[in-house]
Amino acid sequence: MAGRSLFVAGLQTAGVPGDPEATLEQLERNVRTLRSTFEGLELVVAPELHLMALPPLLEEDGVPPAELAVDVPGPLMQQLGALARETRLWLIPGSVYERTADGVANTAIVLSPDGELVASYRKCFPWQPYETTQPGTRTVCFDIEGVGRFGLAICHDGAFPEIFRSLAWEGAEAIFQVTLTGTSDRDAETVVARANAIVNQVAVVNINAAAPVGNGRSLVIDPEGAVRYEAGVGEEVVTAVIDLDQVQRVRERGSFGINRLWEEMDRVGPGLELPMYGGSYQPRPR
Repeated sequence: MAGRSLFVAGLQTAGVPGDPEATLEQLERNVRTLRSTFEGLELVVAPELHLMALPPLLEEDGVPPAELAVDVPGPLMQQLGALARETRLWLIPGSVYERTADGVANTAIVLSPDGELVASYRKCFPWQPYETTQPGTRTVCFDIEGVGRFGLAICHDGAFPEIFRSLAWEGAEAIFQVTLTGTSDRDAETVVARANAIVNQVAVVNINAAAPVGNGRSLVIDPEGAVRYEAGVGEEVVTAVIDLDQVQRVRERGSFGINRLWEEMDRVGPGLELPMYGGSYQPRPR
């Protein structure tokens, strides 16, 4: 019997800085090319704020996020939905600046092969004080029927272990982390991404922007923390088949066959006082 897996392609790209329309056209071309090139491809993911067409960090011209913000749902989602329907792919086209009642959020979106907007996640931990978007207030998972459950995270979220722990607690077996990093902390981000995979026994797909907008080094990490692939710094397509059965085996039999972290947490955790969270651990929903 066939196992559970998901064939994904990550677009480590810089888009067309300063030109959102051209960047969207480029994304459409790239997705169509990936669809025709890779048999069995199921999902494409792009970097954080990719469709906002931001320039490199030192070349930003002060365009405020509010001027780039879009409605979710809205016209851009309709265009992306049409692309998903045409290619029959799941799409995570990075994140966008979302216009909200309280300002602007940094929001990751997921579209199904039917073109439906099935999930949107507002970044809970913006890169402050540099990023001025409104923080989100909840973690978000989505399901692919017959395959598995997946979580969403955005860049600096990875520095806060609560985000990945919450997603894994909600049942996520793999987490797509869209990223826009061009600074000297990228090496630290790769270490943290591996740590989040290890301690939560979850696969991680971390897709960064390419040079000159970002500094690349996109990652595919398995649920025991092994780096399946690390990209360079330039434009690159990162492909991987995510093995969801491996995630299940690791959680049931233990990382490396020995560390059954979730079993122990569900058994021992309820007796642990957690004053910083105002309570105690609750066993995972089944």
